[in-house]
Amino acid sequence: MRALILVALAACGGGKKSDGVLNPPTETNRESALAAFEAVRSVLQHPRCQNCHPAGDTPLQGDDGRVHDQSVLRGPTGLGVAGAECTTCHREANPPDSFGAHTPPGVAKGWHMPPPEMKMVFVGVAPGALCEQIKDPARNGGKDATALRVHLDDSLVTWAWAPGFGRKPPPLSHADFVAAWETWAAGGMPCPP
Repeated sequence: MRALILVALAACGGGKKSDGVLNPPTETNRESALAAFEAVRSVLQHPRCQNCHPAGDTPLQGDDGRVHDQSVLRGPTGLGVAGAECTTCHREANPPDSFGAHTPPGVAKGWHMPPPEMKMVFVGVAPGALCEQIKDPARNGGKDATALRVHLDDSLVTWAWAPGFGRKPPPLSHADFVAAWETWAAGGMPCPP
């Protein structure tokens, strides 16, 4: 039985040594983690995420990621500018489908972008750079690996999978996204070159 457990641990990329220290990930585990990050990246660079994570200070909108109408701006805290805050149009919930395709979506937490001093840009960022940015507490809101995982269940993040009438959700289900994230994390969060 002990041999079976050791084989299973080895197949997963490592296990604890007798002194309690983790063995380094195996190349197989690293490859699985890199493949899992590609799945994570496919969500982060989907319009549901990219639209609020642009390179500039104007959010994007729609499945085509076009510049937001009404000259909307990030503002000094990421909540918009005085008199045109995100929540002026983006209310506490998605409107009923009967309102049509061009009605602003909403979320209970309150719509917002990252603050200007920490934009968390997802648009046009190479996979390796995106990976490094996500892991860097200086660029991700001070989040360690545990806080990043908790963030995946934030209502503004999970909104992407229920984006309202006429909007496409990311290419993976939220459960598959989280599973890919956890595989990436378990593999040591390696970044592609």
